[in-house]
Amino acid sequence: MNAQIQAVFRRRKLTYTLLIAAVVGIYFFASAITKFHLTEGVLSFPKAFVWIGENLIPDELAIRRFPKILDKLLETVLLSVAVTVIAAVFAFFASLFGSGATGFHGVVNRIVRMIAAFFRNVPDVVWAMLLMFSFGQNILTGFFALFFTTFGMLTRAFIETIDEASASCIEALRASGANFAQTVFQGIIPSVIPGIVTWVLYMIETNIRSSTLIGILTATGIGYLFDMYYKRLDFSSASLVVLLIIVTVIVIETISNQIRKVIL
Repeated sequence: MNAQIQAVFRRRKLTYTLLIAAVVGIYFFASAITKFHLTEGVLSFPKAFVWIGENLIPDELAIRRFPKILDKLLETVLLSVAVTVIAAVFAFFASLFGSGATGFHGVVNRIVRMIAAFFRNVPDVVWAMLLMFSFGQNILTGFFALFFTTFGMLTRAFIETIDEASASCIEALRASGANFAQTVFQGIIPSVIPGIVTWVLYMIETNIRSSTLIGILTATGIGYLFDMYYKRLDFSSASLVVLLIIVTVIVIETISNQIRKVIL
């Protein structure tokens, strides 16, 4: 028995050793191909911090641009909220057809899930580049780019939420003779509303970050200002944009956490 235990530990030790050796080998191979030197990277940190201190501290010009930056940031936040709310409405109705708990035919469930997977797996940046050929560089392009990805994400999330949270309630309502509308409004919505609100709040946070990058492509919102300042080498103003985005995301996340504590 002891011999068997020792053999198991030896095999496990050999497996871990080979795994570590493989990872180290991949690292050195990738470093040789990309000409990356870890030592040079570590030694460049002091210079990087000095450059940050000299260039990324908002100066007087950046402070004068604060109202303009704040206006564009508000535009980005409102766009993200609007996209998320509208996508959530469409995603909820789509999830009713995609959930197996609501009683629709399996073919309908699979079609809805495939549509959601398609929209979810195409990144919003790719949507923005594709839509620019049709709509050009404007806020409508950014809206639809965020909408498609958000719709796919929320549809999938809502389907899982409905499947997990309301199966027993749906069965009870059906047994009592409730129709589909009564089942949805009296059974599904009350039981899944906390999960839906949680997902909507999460997507608002995500879309604020994503809309910054999309704004660079579509020349709208806070992303446009960051891109303009960065290309002008106006790093102090660009850093103020980044700082305001970080503060906004933290504030919204804090508010979201408080809302989750109330509803959960």
